[in-house]
Amino acid sequence: MSVFDIFWIFFILSAIQPILRQKILESMRQRLISKIEKDRGSRVILMVHRQETMSLLGFPIMRYISIHDSEEIIRAIHMTDPEIPIDLILHTPGGLVLASYQIAHAIKKHPGKVTVFVPHYAMSGGTLIALAADEIVMGEHAVLGPVDPQIGEYPAASLLKLIKTKPLSEIDDKTLVLADIGEKAMVQLKKQVLSLLKGRYEEKKAEELATILSEGRWTHDYPITYEEACSLGLKVTNQMPQEVYQLMSLYKQPVRQQPTVEYLPVPRYKKSAGSKD
Repeated sequence: MSVFDIFWIFFILSAIQPILRQKILESMRQRLISKIEKDRGSRVILMVHRQETMSLLGFPIMRYISIHDSEEIIRAIHMTDPEIPIDLILHTPGGLVLASYQIAHAIKKHPGKVTVFVPHYAMSGGTLIALAADEIVMGEHAVLGPVDPQIGEYPAASLLKLIKTKPLSEIDDKTLVLADIGEKAMVQLKKQVLSLLKGRYEEKKAEELATILSEGRWTHDYPITYEEACSLGLKVTNQMPQEVYQLMSLYKQPVRQQPTVEYLPVPRYKKSAGSKD
């Protein structure tokens, strides 16, 4: 065998290695999803958004809730018997309000119990989806977020505050138009949140939660921890199944040349008093 042949064999193996690795990873995911479904008697649906990195140019691309996501999740719900529970695992920074509300509306209408698991974070549109579930399960360090609408690069609440505190003669037409859209968006989103909370909470509590989450009292990326979610009156638990974390470990962030977090991938526990190891 010549050096040229060895080079081509090496080249071919190097080319197919990522494909094989991806196929093995997908198989591991499917087996674990199947196990969770069997153990819980449910349909498991995941929506996991990672920051992708283009292999050639190397700049990051943020993924978010899109119309494609809503179509796929709704399709999965349609393929599920109405009485079968749905376990929706969310890991997302948010995304399009239209797509988020479509998903939320679909799971709200599902007759079987819907549980949303948030192992790490479900912000903005992710929180909107979670509000439609019968049960929200948050990880110990997981966070939700406000659902106040954003008009382009500006929070709708800030645009409204601007036109109320500054003379109209000093505000340009574009800002006035954005503020008008923002006011409509806030009314619409609060109405949507109320419709999702209806039947889950008492009317007064649902009104309070809808106002708090949509009025823009915080910045849009404000993290609502499990403890704060409880204090607000949201019906959340922290009984996160270990299998959900195991499943998330199979959806790793694409690795760059130099990892930013590194550790030995084995458990470390304090030795008991009588241990000889």
